[in-house]
Amino acid sequence: MRINREVLLPFLFLMCISITSLRGQFYGLETEQQTLLYFGEIHNMLVPHTARCVENSLNFHRKLFNYTPSEKITVLLHDFNDYGNAGADAVPTNNIVMGIAPSRYVYDTSPSNERINATMNHEMVHVLAMDKAAGSDAFYRSLFFGKVPATPDNALSILYAYLTTPRRYAPRWYHEGIAVFMETWMAGGLGRAQSAYDEMVFRTMVLDNSHFYDLVGLESEGTQIDFQVGVNSYLYGTRFMSYLAYNYTPEELIRWVDRSPGSKAYFGNAFADVFGSDINVAWGQWIAWEKEFQQENLEAIRRFPLSSERPLTNKALGSVSRVYHNNHENKLYAAIRYPGQVAHLAAIDLEERTVEKICDVKGAALYYVSSIAYDSLSGTIFYTTDNNDLRDLQMVNVHSGESQKLIDEIRVGDLAYNYQDQSLWGIRHYNGLSAIVQISPPYTEWNYIYSWPYGQDLFDIDISPDGKYMSGALIDIKGDQKLILMNIDSLQNENMQYDVLFDFGKDTPANFVFSSDGQFLYGTSYYSGVSNVFRYELARQDMSILTNCQSGYFRPLPVSEDSLLVVRYSGDGFIPVMIANDPIEKVGAIRFLGNEITKKHPVVTEWIAASPATINIDSLTISRDTYNTFNHIGLSSLYPVVEGYKEYPAFGLRFNLSDPVGLHAINLTASCSPNTQLPGNERLHLDLGYKYLDWELFAAYNPASFYDLFGPTKTSQKGYALGIQYEKNLIFDRPKIMDYRINLVGWGGLERLPGYQNIGSTSDKLLSAEFAFNYQYIRRSLGAVDDEKGFQWQIVPSGNYADKILYPRIHTTFDYGFSLPLNHSSIWLRSAAGYSYGKREEPFANYYFGGFGNNWVDHNTEKRYREYYSFPGVGLNAIGGTDFAKLMLEWNLPPIRFRNVGYASLYAPWLRTTLFTSGISTNLGSETYRRLAGNAGIQMDLKIKLLSHLNATFSLGFAIAWKESEKISDEFMISLKIL
Repeated sequence: MRINREVLLPFLFLMCISITSLRGQFYGLETEQQTLLYFGEIHNMLVPHTARCVENSLNFHRKLFNYTPSEKITVLLHDFNDYGNAGADAVPTNNIVMGIAPSRYVYDTSPSNERINATMNHEMVHVLAMDKAAGSDAFYRSLFFGKVPATPDNALSILYAYLTTPRRYAPRWYHEGIAVFMETWMAGGLGRAQSAYDEMVFRTMVLDNSHFYDLVGLESEGTQIDFQVGVNSYLYGTRFMSYLAYNYTPEELIRWVDRSPGSKAYFGNAFADVFGSDINVAWGQWIAWEKEFQQENLEAIRRFPLSSERPLTNKALGSVSRVYHNNHENKLYAAIRYPGQVAHLAAIDLEERTVEKICDVKGAALYYVSSIAYDSLSGTIFYTTDNNDLRDLQMVNVHSGESQKLIDEIRVGDLAYNYQDQSLWGIRHYNGLSAIVQISPPYTEWNYIYSWPYGQDLFDIDISPDGKYMSGALIDIKGDQKLILMNIDSLQNENMQYDVLFDFGKDTPANFVFSSDGQFLYGTSYYSGVSNVFRYELARQDMSILTNCQSGYFRPLPVSEDSLLVVRYSGDGFIPVMIANDPIEKVGAIRFLGNEITKKHPVVTEWIAASPATINIDSLTISRDTYNTFNHIGLSSLYPVVEGYKEYPAFGLRFNLSDPVGLHAINLTASCSPNTQLPGNERLHLDLGYKYLDWELFAAYNPASFYDLFGPTKTSQKGYALGIQYEKNLIFDRPKIMDYRINLVGWGGLERLPGYQNIGSTSDKLLSAEFAFNYQYIRRSLGAVDDEKGFQWQIVPSGNYADKILYPRIHTTFDYGFSLPLNHSSIWLRSAAGYSYGKREEPFANYYFGGFGNNWVDHNTEKRYREYYSFPGVGLNAIGGTDFAKLMLEWNLPPIRFRNVGYASLYAPWLRTTLFTSGISTNLGSETYRRLAGNAGIQMDLKIKLLSHLNATFSLGFAIAWKESEKISDEFMISLKIL
C-alpha cells in the first residue's frame, strides 16, 4: 500500500511534537495490593496514611467477603475540589479517585470519623461489589482478556460489558446503599446508616404524607427532579439495606451482595435466591414497615408540646443557604436552588410572601447552594460560585443586581462579615487542610490567619456584632464536635486559643450565629435525635433548647427579642418559618433504625475495621518513585465485532489497551467483509486510535462502522487515512467554556467526499485541516433534560488540499436561548453562516446540507437537526453551495416525566418534544445559483435506561421542507441512540 508524502509528512511532524509530552506525571507508592498515585511533594504528608487506609480496608473486606482483587487497585489522590469527594470503578481496571479536601458538614448529611479512612472503606465496597467474579462472568473475563467497558462506537460491547461485570449494572441505590451500610459499621456505627438526617428525611415523608418511590420511580424521577437529586440513591439504598439487615440478618445482606460461587449474576435474581422473595415485593414491605416505624417516632415527639410556627413563603425553596434579614425592608436574602429554575440569590418579601431573583449562582451546591455574607449598610451580598469545584468570591448589590467577581479560585467558604472593620472572614480549604482567612476591603486579596492541623476542621463561623469574637463548629479526627469561641485580636496576633462553649459529642453544632446584642448564640443540633434550635447564653455559659420539631429546624436567625426565623425541612426542601424565642423544658426522643439493628443483630458491632495505624506501610512498600503511565499500558480487553462497510457486513476483532489511570487509550479494530461482490482491496478494514490527554492520533484503512449496518447515514469509506487532533481548554469554568480543536487528516484512495456520503470525490487524495474555536455559557436547572439558557459561539476556519489546489473556507455558528416561565421550557435561536473560496463546480469547495442525519441505530447526538449541516425535510447532502446563511427557531417543550414506566432493568424516565423551523440560503452572491429553502418539524425523544447505567434514546421526527419552484418534500425519522 503506497501512502502519499503530502499526507504522511504533516502527520509525522505533529506526532513527534505529541510524543514529547508522553512523560509520567505522577508520583507513586506501590505495594502488592495497590498503586497509590499523587501529584508531587505537596501531598506527601497524606500518602502513608492513605496507603495504610487502602491496605486496612482491603484486609477487612478480604475476611468478610472473601475478596481478592482481580488486579492491583489504583488510587489517585487530588486536590481539584474544595470539598472531599471520591469515585470508584472496576472497569477496565480497579480504581479509586479521591479528593483530599475536608468533608461537607452541612446539615450533618454525612457523619464520619477521619475522612480518608471513612472514604476508603466506602469506595472499597464499590470496587469489590463490581470486581468480584464467579461463574459466567469469570469465564467471560478470561475469554475477552479482561473486563469490557461499554463503548458507543460498537454496541456489541454493551453485551460483553454485562457478561464480564454483571454486578456493575445494578442500580446506584444498590451500590451506594451497601457502601454506606458497611462504611457505618466499619466505623463502629458512625455513619449515614445511623444518621439523624436520614431519619429526618423518612420521618418527614410520613409526616407530610409524601410519595415513597418504588424501584423504578426512584431512578426515573426521584434522583432527577427531587431537590436532593442523586442523594436519594444514598438515602433509599441505605435505608433498604438497613431494613433487610434488621428484618432478616446482616449475614444474609452480605450474602446477597457477595458475588460468590453459585450466586446469581443479576442483582435482582440474587435477591430472590437469598431472601426467597421478589425484590419489588420486599421493597413494598420495607415502605410499609418504614411508615409504621416513623409514625411511632412522630408519636414520641408529640408526647411533648410541639413548637408553633408561621410560614413565610408559599412554597418550599429547595436547598437554602444561610439566611439574612433586612429589618428596614422586611426582606430575607438567601441563595436557593429548586427544580425547574436555575439556582440564584433571592430576596424574599415577608409581607407579600414573594420571591424575587437578584442574580444567578454559578456552580450551586446541593443543600447550601452558596456560602453568603451580607453587609446591610451597603446592600452587598458576598457569595461563592463554583461551589463544587474551586470556589470564586463574588459580590452583588441586592438592589441593582450588578455582580462583580472579586477573587478567582480563592477556595474560601463559610463566610462571615465583620461590621467593625468591614472585613470578610472565611474558611479556606487547600491541600487537605482548613485555614481561617481574612479578606479586607476592597476584597481583592486574602490574608492567612491560622491553619488547623490535619483531621481538625472549622466550619459555620460567625462574627460578634462588636467584632471581637468568632464562633464556629470544630470537628476532630474522631468525629467529635464542639461549639467554640475565639478572640479575633488574638487570632490576628497569631495566638490561637479557643474556649469550648459546648461539647456536642458526635452531633453537629450547626449554624450558630450571634444575637444582635452579642449576648446569645443561636444554632441547631440533632442532640435529641431531631434537629432543634438551641440557644447559648455567653454570660451564664448556659445552653437551652427552644423547639420541639417533628421534622427539623435549621439556620436560626434572631429577628427580635421574642422571634426567631428558621428554615424547616420538608420533602420539597426548606421552608422559612417564624417561631418563638422561648426555652422549653422537654423534647421527644426518637428511635434510630441503626440502633435497632445493633439490638436485634449485635454481630454488626463486631464489624469494626482495625485502625489504619496498625498497618506497617513501610514493610509493604515495593517502590515509591515517579510513575510513568506510558510504561504501564497493557491489554485491557479483546472481543469480536460486527461492522458495516457500504452495504455489506464485516466481522473481526477489537483490541483495547490502556494504562491503569486511563490517560492512554489505544484501540485497534480489524475486520473483514466476506462478500465477494466487494473488490479484494476493500474487504479488509482497519481502524487504529490512540488518545492521550489532549491528543488523538488515528489511522484507518477502508474504515467500517457498526452503525453502517443500519443507515441511512453512512460513515464507512474506501481508502486510507492518517490523522491527528489536538484539543485544548482555554477556559473551563463551568458553565463558561472556551476551547479549541485542531485536526489534520490525510486521505488516499478516496471515492466519496469524507463527511458527505452522496458526494463523489474528484480526487483520490485529500489533505484537510480544521481549526474550531468554541465559546459557550449554557445553563440548565435542577431536573432539566436539555440546555435551558445561554449562548454558544463557534468559528471554524478550514481547508481542503487536493490536486495541488487549496480550497480554504470558514463557517460560524451562534446559538442563543432563554428559559420560559414554564419549568424546563426554553426558546432557542440558532444561526450559521459560511463561505468557501473555490469554484462552485468543485465538490471540495462546497458545503452540503440535508436530512435529520440520524441513523436508525446511532451513537451520535439525537438532536442532529441542530447541526449546521442538517436540514430535515430534504435528502442528505441535497442542498449545496459555496456560501450559506441559515437560521433556526426552536421551542423545547417541558418534558413529560414518567414515574413508573418499565422495570428495574429497563425503564423510560421522560419524553421530550421539540418544535423547530429553519430557513437556509446558499450561493448568496449569485442570482443564478442562489437557492432558498425552509422547513418546519417536530422531534420527540424518549429516554430509555437499560440495566440502570446504560442510556438510550428512541427518537421520532417529522419535517416538511419547501424550496423555490419545487414541490414540498417531507422526511420521517426514526432512530435509537445507544449510549
